[in-house]
Amino acid sequence: MSEIRVLLVDDHPVVRAGLRAMLAEFPGVTVVAEAADGDAALLELRKLHALGEPVDLVLMDLRMGSGMDGVTATGKIKAGEAGTPPPPVLILTTYDTDADILAAVEAGASGYMLKDAPPEQIRQAVLSAAAGQTALAPEVAARLMGRIRNPAPALSAREVQLLELLATGMSNRAMAKQLFISEATVKTHLVHIYAKLGVDNRTAAIAVATQRRIIRGH
Repeated sequence: MSEIRVLLVDDHPVVRAGLRAMLAEFPGVTVVAEAADGDAALLELRKLHALGEPVDLVLMDLRMGSGMDGVTATGKIKAGEAGTPPPPVLILTTYDTDADILAAVEAGASGYMLKDAPPEQIRQAVLSAAAGQTALAPEVAARLMGRIRNPAPALSAREVQLLELLATGMSNRAMAKQLFISEATVKTHLVHIYAKLGVDNRTAAIAVATQRRIIRGH
């Protein structure tokens, strides 16, 4: 690949400017467009695709204010909603919880890097993701490997999702409605979550999950 054309997606203009400056130092990497949230990213991708100038990589933040978040945008991009074949998406964020990592991977992200990584690590991740390979920050890879190696039963992606909703104070009924499942199913999941975390109530489950960085603190 002679030139890697990048769409940069982040809601903070100062962060985008910093990332653009860093990427400009990488030989063969060019930022061809920017977007402040997922909706704007999809519009940019469609526009570039219509011009016959698709990007080779989307560098995507996770949380972008009130706009479409990075996980949702990644899922739409990988579903072909912004042109096919869809470009690889490399997540670049400050968050390293299990909930964020699993959601991004499930949405189809090719990689997951942290913003405080050394520039050389980010450069290698950009090259790898653009080439169709997986690119994970060492910390992220370690968390994923820990889930695989840990003899204690790991929480499923659905259980992590429920924990996130639990931490917002949602009732069982509200969580059931949000996830399109029955209240009985929610209760079953909660029993399993409590058992895996070694707790017996919501408050303790949220505290332990936050402490272990399974979910973000609320």
